Amino acid sequence: MRIPESELILNEDGSIYHLHLKPENIADTIITVGDPDRVEEVTQYFDTIDFSIQRREFKTQTGNYKGKRLCVISTGIGTDNIDIVFNELDALVNIDFATRTVKEKHTQLNFIRIGTSGAIQKDIPVDSFLVSKKAMGFDNLLHFYRDTSFLDEAMTEAFKEYTQWGPKKSDPYCVLASSQLLQLFPESEFIQGITATNVGFYGPQSRTLRLPLSDEKMNEKLESFQYHGEKITNLEMETSGIYGMALLLGHNAISLNAILANRTLGSFSTEPGKTVNSLIQKVLDSII
Repeated sequence: MRIPESELILNEDGSIYHLHLKPENIADTIITVGDPDRVEEVTQYFDTIDFSIQRREFKTQTGNYKGKRLCVISTGIGTDNIDIVFNELDALVNIDFATRTVKEKHTQLNFIRIGTSGAIQKDIPVDSFLVSKKAMGFDNLLHFYRDTSFLDEAMTEAFKEYTQWGPKKSDPYCVLASSQLLQLFPESEFIQGITATNVGFYGPQSRTLRLPLSDEKMNEKLESFQYHGEKITNLEMETSGIYGMALLLGHNAISLNAILANRTLGSFSTEPGKTVNSLIQKVLDSII
């Protein structure tokens, strides 16, 4: 079935609408970062960079690291941007732009997020590294798609009951990381945790400056919630969307977090740049 021009939007040069990328511009392994400035913090370690472009918050560089071709792209903040980035990257490899039809052979991509995060468990130290084996999404992205049978409904229902999740909030969901990529990041080097993906940085993460919160004890509920011995470990803003979209589209995804803050203890890293840089180097070497 041919995909109409209004649905698959291409630029005059044949590139995909938001990202301004063509199929030859990316690699099968894609590192995602939130901040456009962090793209070059990753690619500074590459042996070569053969492609670079930026449109809006979406900056992409593709090159080689120790013989492996890698692509690094910034998504900006939030799962709404993840919807754009993942649909368009998938289209680059699984849709024929000339015929506007889905290719018969599916190409699987590997997505590796390098991000920052705040811990909500007292025993998770600032400047440590955490791999998200699960994500609890407080966004509503996946609810717009049909086939979400892969979600952990039992854990979600237990969470909603424990936290007395309000009906005015988006329905939460629990989604798993790629077991294949999770093996690259052993527990000896990475804390394994459950990451909560929020829809904002302040109120949704229980930060209050001048505005009162609807539930002042939300972070306490997140910290104390347990399901079969598992706890929610940290808060950020993209992982659930990354995991969900990857599974919907038939790709692998993993999220690595530099823990820059401990919200429970009220502490923040004194050298955040050094911590993020160390995580980048560790992830690059783990990939190859």
